[in-house]
Amino acid sequence: MRSLDFDLPPELEATGPPEARGLARDEVRLMVSYRQDDRVLHAGFRDLPDFLEAGDVLVVNTSGTMNAAVPATRETGAELTLHLSTHLPGDLWTVELRSHEGTKPLLDGKPGETLRLPGGGVAVLHTPYLSQNRSKEGANRLWISTLNLPTNLNDYLDRHGAPIRYGYVRENWPSGYYQTVYATEKGSAEMPSAGRAFTPEFITRLVAGGVQVAPLVLHTGVASLEDDEPPYEEYYRVPPATARTVNEARAAGHRVVAVGTTVVRALETVTDVEGRSHPGEGWTDLFITPERGVRSVGALLTGLHEPRSTHLAMLQALVESGSACPLLSSGRDHLEIAYTEALEEGYLWHEFGDLHLVL
Repeated sequence: MRSLDFDLPPELEATGPPEARGLARDEVRLMVSYRQDDRVLHAGFRDLPDFLEAGDVLVVNTSGTMNAAVPATRETGAELTLHLSTHLPGDLWTVELRSHEGTKPLLDGKPGETLRLPGGGVAVLHTPYLSQNRSKEGANRLWISTLNLPTNLNDYLDRHGAPIRYGYVRENWPSGYYQTVYATEKGSAEMPSAGRAFTPEFITRLVAGGVQVAPLVLHTGVASLEDDEPPYEEYYRVPPATARTVNEARAAGHRVVAVGTTVVRALETVTDVEGRSHPGEGWTDLFITPERGVRSVGALLTGLHEPRSTHLAMLQALVESGSACPLLSSGRDHLEIAYTEALEEGYLWHEFGDLHLVL
């Protein structure tokens, strides 16, 4: 599979939330692309109801964002930042070591290394996350770790942690800027950002128009997958009511619209080959590609993704699953048309950027 490649100009990276640009949450831009004929329209997020119909279902990820960046000190006294990624079975964690400023990964961790955390907390690195690296020495970005904290996790992170911030975001923003309004339980290392633009008033407007909103949970891990890294395990939970709502909507000919790639991953994990979704809970390592296809959703609201990212493979899979005459490259061609317009029209990328509705 060839991933979509393009140059992303620095000026199209959203360096802060829309509020810092004088906009409300729901005033970001919205690009709408149609899989059937490759049309691309340009609108605002507040126009989203114009593209939905009564009976359609929006499936949202109600996972809240943790303050997952924690200052740490090595046994040598060197300071760094520890990114908590995924809470694994057995009370283990996938973690990433970052520079003190958090701008670049550190690849020199060692098995058994102990990191001192604020307030008397301790993290111990046990083994590289990638199984193929466990029997050899070398650079490792991700580690399986245990945490020993003096208080419960969320209280500790609220006091000592901060939202994960990458270099394109120029300043620290309070954790509230990294939460969706419908978040119910913290657990994501990074914000499920496709839903950031929703406000309570906007959701009320959608529901009044007959659009259903169904929740699920997928706790996202850290981003920046490397080419040689398999998809991370992530915890998900699809409630029985959501599975039922999704199945009933599809059976009635209505669209199931995923709000974010995290929703697609969770739903695809519990959807069988006949396209029927089931309740479920656990950890998923599902990697969605065009070869596998998408069975559970008919549309996707998402952000704009970086060149060559695994999210683009998922978008390509969705496009090809909905094409009347799918060709090997049709999904990629559609994304190339849409992303070319997004670049030309000056859309903004990343978690504080604009949105893309694939219909």
